[in-house]
Amino acid sequence: MTTPAPNAPAAAPGHPAAATGVRQTLLVLGASGDLTGRLLLPGLGRLVASGALPGLRLIGSGMDGWDDERWRRRVADSFATVGADGPVESEVVRETRYVPADVTREDDLRRLLRDCAGPLVIFFALPPMVTARSAAALARIGVPPGTRLMLEKPFGVDRISARSLNNLLDTLVPEDQVHRIDHFLGKSTVLNLLGLRFANRIFEPVLNAAHVACVDIVFDETLGLEGRAGYYDGAGALVDMVQSHLLQVLALLTMDPPPSLDAKELRGRAAQVLRATRLWRDDPVAASRRARYTAGEIDGRRLPDYADEPGVDPTRGTETLAELVLTVDTWRWAGVPFRLRSGKATAGVRKEAVVTFKQPARVPAGLTGYEHPDRLRIGFGPDRLGLELNINGPGDPFELDQVHLTADFGPGDLPAYGEVLRGAFEGDPLLSVRGDVAEECWRVVEPVLAAWRAGTVPLQEYRAGSAGPVDTLLTPVTG
Repeated sequence: MTTPAPNAPAAAPGHPAAATGVRQTLLVLGASGDLTGRLLLPGLGRLVASGALPGLRLIGSGMDGWDDERWRRRVADSFATVGADGPVESEVVRETRYVPADVTREDDLRRLLRDCAGPLVIFFALPPMVTARSAAALARIGVPPGTRLMLEKPFGVDRISARSLNNLLDTLVPEDQVHRIDHFLGKSTVLNLLGLRFANRIFEPVLNAAHVACVDIVFDETLGLEGRAGYYDGAGALVDMVQSHLLQVLALLTMDPPPSLDAKELRGRAAQVLRATRLWRDDPVAASRRARYTAGEIDGRRLPDYADEPGVDPTRGTETLAELVLTVDTWRWAGVPFRLRSGKATAGVRKEAVVTFKQPARVPAGLTGYEHPDRLRIGFGPDRLGLELNINGPGDPFELDQVHLTADFGPGDLPAYGEVLRGAFEGDPLLSVRGDVAEECWRVVEPVLAAWRAGTVPLQEYRAGSAGPVDTLLTPVTG
């Protein structure tokens, strides 16, 4: 159960401050880190600019010995990247403070909590093990009633540590006040999967094993390490992208229709389908691949071997491309292979989910040119829906041509981090990952991690600027 912190101000749990007029506090632990400046603060700036957080009090804290002025410059610069430089945002910048602290020490946390007024949101922009130690210290001293916790992925470093962290958080606040952040769930295009599937009768009846040959969920990018060795070299592509982001997309693509978009209903459906997800034929060797990039050139930029990047320990064998083939063993999807892939330093950006439909039972004799199956593409950058169909082309009416029908999704009002922050401030966990879902995501990839550690899956190489390893796994490359 939740224990109030000594001398902590009372809050009004369950009521958004925007509706009550109560001033809220956002306490960022790990405020001097890369994630805070690159993602969290720009999202916050857009949210403040929208008028959703009147009178927000922002406090940053970390081990670095920053002062208020340096912190304010970081906040102002991050806000400016999204055009959040109006009077309301400028007031947040003027009043924000930075408090150097060891966020794993009880005395330092007590001092931080004393500076927080009104309903409190604590954002853990910290590595998983530091988050666990900080949460343990908070559990010993208590937090103000109504406090909401935001945790950045990965949630733990394996299923056991994720479960241990969940048990610890349960002693701090109720589950619906824990917001495990996977910012993919804040992407408007990803959320548009729900509208596409459940508000269009022409799609939902054919999204099943009777009609679908395979599904690819791909997130390839041209960026290399970009100075992130401190985090990335200990995580790799599998944990950084597949274990978290891409499994969440898979859940939205495969879940049964929820009765409503209530957080309990939607997150329950996600948990249900992930419990049915496992490796193709339960074989981590045949159903997984890992590789890392070697020196190459992308858009005129010369990239070194990953192993030669500053801060990389080459003996770790960290992969920069990970690929899994999974099965979703439900009545709807049994027998359909799902390929999840993410790679760095590839030839081009490719961020999409592709549903490849089975070929027609028979193409009538006399119709020629059938070469490609129908495909449904959902792009995550650019945000676009595409449908590839075979129709009678111009000229010879008996020859088929493939046509591409496209529609752009409208951009959301907020960037991904703005969306997930709004959910936390409003007390709506719809866009956050439930504790049991976090554990299921680790369960899915655990056999692969074990096989990779044992060396039974070789670490392949691909040249930076190439399409990745030339061979494929069980499902076709649909680029």
